[in-house]
Amino acid sequence: MSANSLRTLLRKLEPLFTLPFDSPTYAIANHPFLPFSYLLNSCHSLAALKRLHALALTTGYLTNLPVCTKLVSLACFLSPTMDYARKLFDQMPQRDVFAWNTVIRGYSNLGPCQEAIILYKDMHLQGFLPDNYTFPFVLRSCSVLSALREGREVHCNIIKHGFESDVFVQSCLITLYAQSGETLDSELVFDQMRVRNIVSWTATIAGYVQNGIPEKGLGHFLKMVNSGTLPNAITLVSVLPACARLESLDMGMLIHGYSIKLGVETDVALVNALIAFYGKCGLVDVAWSLFEMKEHNLVSWNTIIAVYEQNDAGSATIKLFQRMLDEGVKFDYITLVTVISACARLGALGTGKWIHDLVKSKGLECNIPITNALIDMYAKCGSIELARDVFDRLPCRSVVSWTSIIGACASHGHGKDALEFFSRMKKEGIQPNSLTFTAVLTACRHSGLVEEGRKHFESMTTEYSIVPGVEQCACMVDLLGRAGQLFEAYEFVENMPIEPDADVWGALLGACKIHGNLELAESVADRLLDLNPQTVPFYILMKNIYAEAGRWEEVARLKFLLEEMEAEKIPGKSSVEINQRIHTFLSGSRISNFSTVPLREHGVQLKHKQAAF
Repeated sequence: MSANSLRTLLRKLEPLFTLPFDSPTYAIANHPFLPFSYLLNSCHSLAALKRLHALALTTGYLTNLPVCTKLVSLACFLSPTMDYARKLFDQMPQRDVFAWNTVIRGYSNLGPCQEAIILYKDMHLQGFLPDNYTFPFVLRSCSVLSALREGREVHCNIIKHGFESDVFVQSCLITLYAQSGETLDSELVFDQMRVRNIVSWTATIAGYVQNGIPEKGLGHFLKMVNSGTLPNAITLVSVLPACARLESLDMGMLIHGYSIKLGVETDVALVNALIAFYGKCGLVDVAWSLFEMKEHNLVSWNTIIAVYEQNDAGSATIKLFQRMLDEGVKFDYITLVTVISACARLGALGTGKWIHDLVKSKGLECNIPITNALIDMYAKCGSIELARDVFDRLPCRSVVSWTSIIGACASHGHGKDALEFFSRMKKEGIQPNSLTFTAVLTACRHSGLVEEGRKHFESMTTEYSIVPGVEQCACMVDLLGRAGQLFEAYEFVENMPIEPDADVWGALLGACKIHGNLELAESVADRLLDLNPQTVPFYILMKNIYAEAGRWEEVARLKFLLEEMEAEKIPGKSSVEINQRIHTFLSGSRISNFSTVPLREHGVQLKHKQAAF
């Protein structure tokens, strides 16, 4: 073919390659031989889709099932909500399983997930049988909603329709049960799988870790590697928190090395997980170097800020937040909760008020995690009035909100106010949890309310079926001990439903010191030494008890023993914000100033301009 002939042919074909698909009427008029589905496959905007929808109405294409289903699928993909797709679906003259799956998947991805479950039920009522594509979308919606009962019903239908061996369906079942806290059911599904892929392994590992069983999560990761299944970045992200909880630095570093071997070490989610892991292990410098090596997203900022806050570096936390604002990174409620917690640790009331003003300026004052953090911050900074003001302004109060204000009153010695809030909480139908009872019992012990403490401790099991934990038992021992009822406290410890730990025995030992009961103190000390012979604070406490009793030989013996143990007494530390600076006080030393960089306003009108450092 000559060059001229080729150019002539290309000119004739050029309109096909440059069709103005955003003008579908033109395309149909000038190229009637093109199928309508070709135009739909070339649609990349919601406006173009609506024009194609209008054209389908005028040309009769809406009677074509594949075209209608494609319109619904594009509406799910191009629209930010499911409203348009749902209208198209409801107007379909006929439907098949693929059409039902399309709209169920749309609700599973965009929400509300409840609609996916409703449509799944409607699908059954209209005589359509779900397939192996239907179940994963419905199970994912049940997982998001924590709809365990509906999820179990779906599981029954999976077995009924013969899809219980489908690897993707089984992986979704594992996720459903794991996210609902049903790890035994999740394990049962996993054990029954004939074929396991990376999704099923990862779902199982993540389920164990998320439900506080890091040993099993790490164990399944090792089994997966030994089985020859290569992990991906998501798997490594799921297993790293297990290493952090177990404080297994060596294993975490091995996983870090493994990620480099697999070539996924630059994955943003994995880098963030590594930052969190090293921070949890106290290697803040390593966490910071990883943060600096990678381009930062919001999760990266939140992670590194949380690392410094968790490692008791409150001033650095606030500095990082300032840098984040300087670089124009938009924060979210997680950022603010972490920074507010740092203010609580530092006792930085002025900075906390500035953050509160920032919260108001962004319209986040009704965000429950933020308001709970503010209540805790104001209480720890000594302003119970501001804590109560934040609580009173809450339009909706969760169990965490009530627990926060009860704990705030308890920490300030306002025991009766704390119990009054607890009474109001129950009247409003909010179910208390174990943390709520810890706050209530703390209020009773700080205020010497023995009978009230007994009553509330008993109500945990009789009214709410909550098995008392170590924290609640330690509160009761401290309450009885402070009131001088030492032998009742001792009997309480002996009859505890769970094994008492060092905190429980330590509370009783402290009560023995208060009331000068040397004989009982020695008995309690023996129990403590059986638990942990290297517990330095209790040796010091016994030394003081012997000193008050005039048993100087025992004092000298314990002093020598502490020297042999090379015990270093950690000085007490507290922080306070004065004149635009944060000062930290160490017992027996002069004031040590932290950084004194002033806060900038960042477009927020500050009522309180005390700087963070």
